[in-house]
Formats: sequence, C-alpha cells, structure tokens
Amino acid sequence: MTAALAGTAADLAVIPAVGSAAPDFELSNQFGEPVRLSSFRGQNVVVVFYPFAFSGICTGELCEIRDNLASFEDANATVLAISVDSKFSLRAYAEKEGYGFDLLADFWPHGAVASSYGVFDPESGMARRGTFIIDAAGIIRYVVVNPRGQARELSEYRDALAGLERA
Repeated sequence: MTAALAGTAADLAVIPAVGSAAPDFELSNQFGEPVRLSSFRGQNVVVVFYPFAFSGICTGELCEIRDNLASFEDANATVLAISVDSKFSLRAYAEKEGYGFDLLADFWPHGAVASSYGVFDPESGMARRGTFIIDAAGIIRYVVVNPRGQARELSEYRDALAGLERA
C-alpha cells in the first residue's frame, strides 16, 4: 500500500510502502563524512526526517531519541536523522544537544532524499516529520508521517523494532 500526503502541493508525493525496498541514498553527516543507507545492510535502520535543526518540536523528538539511544542499539538499529539543513548547521546542532547519532544534510540538491521518500514539502522547503524503519535486508517495515506541528511517539518506534526482532 502506498500513501500520499494530502492538502498541499505535496499531494503528488508518494511515500514508499511498507514491504518495499528503501530508496538508497548517500548524504554527508554533520562532520562532512559520506553516509550511505545501503552500507547498513545486516542491521536495522531508523530514518528520521525532521524539518529543521534548532526548532522546538524537532529538538524534543531528537533529544528523546538521544536519551533512549540504548533502546535502538539493543534492537541492532542505527538512527539516521535527516533535514534540509547544511552540515555546518547540523554540526553546531549536534554539539549543542549532544546527539550521538548521525545528522544528515539533505541540503543540495535541496530535499532530494526527502523527495525520494515522499516527505519533502516544496511549499515550505522542508522535510515533513516522517520516520521509516528499515530492516537488515533494506525493506521498509514501518512508516509514519505526522502533520506539521505534531511530534512522533517514541513508543511506536520501540514497538516496530520489537516486531523486527520477532520476525
């Protein structure tokens, strides 16, 4: 099943369906190092798109992940957080908040990876709050895209990761 965003010019954006292969990508992290999704085969990956560094809801969500990173590690999962910010902004953000996971810059071409996951909003120039949990074989096993201004629930990530462990 494929979902589409409703209510804006993003209506035509197609969100990859649960059970489909995750679109591969390579982006620079906050240190300018290349990070390729397919290099994580053999482990689970939690791809977290968020609108902007230093914004309130985004900071709250990423700090919750930071404070519960052991839960992800226990599920053999790597967290990759992606925004349209530059690597320079992301480095300052990661240092200020003490994030121990990669923040990836989908800066140029602006929002290209977010677009491939159907979560880029061209009207606002930012990624929507979308999370994709990808299994060790590169298959999407969980998707959530929340409306603007609505935070995601960490408990849902835990439940989805626990389901992967049982599979």
